[in-house]
Amino acid sequence: MRTFLLALLVLLAVGLLVFLLSPLNRIYLPTATGFTAKQACSLHFVTGLPLDRARALYIDPLLEPALPVLRVGLDQDRGEVRTSLAGLYRQTAVYRPGLGCSLVHHESGFDRALALPDPDPFEALPLDIAHRAERFDEEMLAAAIERAFAEPPGGGRNTLAVAILHDGRLVAERYAEGVGPATPLHGWSMTKSAMALLAGALAREDRIDLGEAGIPGAADDPPITLDHLLRMTSGLDIEERADGFDPNSDMLFTEADMAAWAAARDRLHPPGAHWQYMSGNTVLAARVLQNALGDSLPEQVRGLRALLFDPLDIHTAVLEVDQAGIFQGSSYLYAGTHDWARLAQLVMQDGVWNGERLLAEGWVALIDTPTEGSRGDSYGLGFWRGHPDPDAPGGIVYMDGFQSQRAFIVPSYDLVIVRLGATNFASSGTAQLVMDVIGAINAGIDVGS
Repeated sequence: MRTFLLALLVLLAVGLLVFLLSPLNRIYLPTATGFTAKQACSLHFVTGLPLDRARALYIDPLLEPALPVLRVGLDQDRGEVRTSLAGLYRQTAVYRPGLGCSLVHHESGFDRALALPDPDPFEALPLDIAHRAERFDEEMLAAAIERAFAEPPGGGRNTLAVAILHDGRLVAERYAEGVGPATPLHGWSMTKSAMALLAGALAREDRIDLGEAGIPGAADDPPITLDHLLRMTSGLDIEERADGFDPNSDMLFTEADMAAWAAARDRLHPPGAHWQYMSGNTVLAARVLQNALGDSLPEQVRGLRALLFDPLDIHTAVLEVDQAGIFQGSSYLYAGTHDWARLAQLVMQDGVWNGERLLAEGWVALIDTPTEGSRGDSYGLGFWRGHPDPDAPGGIVYMDGFQSQRAFIVPSYDLVIVRLGATNFASSGTAQLVMDVIGAINAGIDVGS
């Protein structure tokens, strides 16, 4: 009997050691708990959604098998969300005004009291009904937006906001219940496009250069430049599969300093030789851009607002930081629908706003310059290119984010189309929305001719 118990204890000890060293413990449990804590915190404290609605829309559909053992606790007074999974792994996300939410893996060096004053109040884009009546078939336009909000069989579309600009004028918008034009919605990887715009604003002032080193190389190791990072050609080992076991998940949910972690990854390819979409690239690029904005985090946030957001009258945007205080420039920008539309409209207007050049001359052309090897030249500088419909007009560029965040820029029709939501395992219908809106313009022109 004693031998049996000893063997059982040894077996349990070995099993525990294997578990502690396995990806299940090192990555998947931190991913599930970290994703939930971070999302719930931001969606509640930044977006303003009730916790149960935030979970129902954005979180629970992605973690359904784990829900029976997933625990989520909201502390309104402390501004934090705590999660655990079967009691085996615990994560905490902390909200700070002006900085959003950060996963806090350890309290050392994290300043909970740091808070930045709110920017100016939200400024709505005026709805131009007369322009819409003149240039669109209004019934077709209304039907296009209705289809974008309609749920497909089985549901999961969850469109929360649509805004359409033509010739720089807001001509149509619609929002789900509890959401409005000022509600800061999660852009996910549309954040990458915003970082490309920030780079253009810094380049206009000669504060950065695309050829500068984003990661300095050794004497026999060529540097990875800012251009490589924004174009996804760094060659680093930061694979992104969004399965909870990939390096990107490790970075997002287990690392206090994401940029330092990404910079230390192995080099799998020479810089510029291999395209691979990886959020770690833009995390590293954001570190370079942040350094050019000031010496302290408050200075850098103020610099970001003054350089890019304030000239566009963008006052809802919150670019979150990781525990180390580094801009999370790949995934964590929240902004109201009108303000996402303003960023897209800046691209439409070749980087000029109210007669003032905000982006470096030629920057929008760089955005639309294809990166070699990027799935049929589909990726430019922080923006995607093209449209899946073969009948779509040329020259389209767009911002794209997880759960079907989209901002399409259609230069030939002077259109900006923003769609935001929480799409899970369904079509968002955004590509069709773009074609439907174009059809409504063409029909409107025919009717008016």
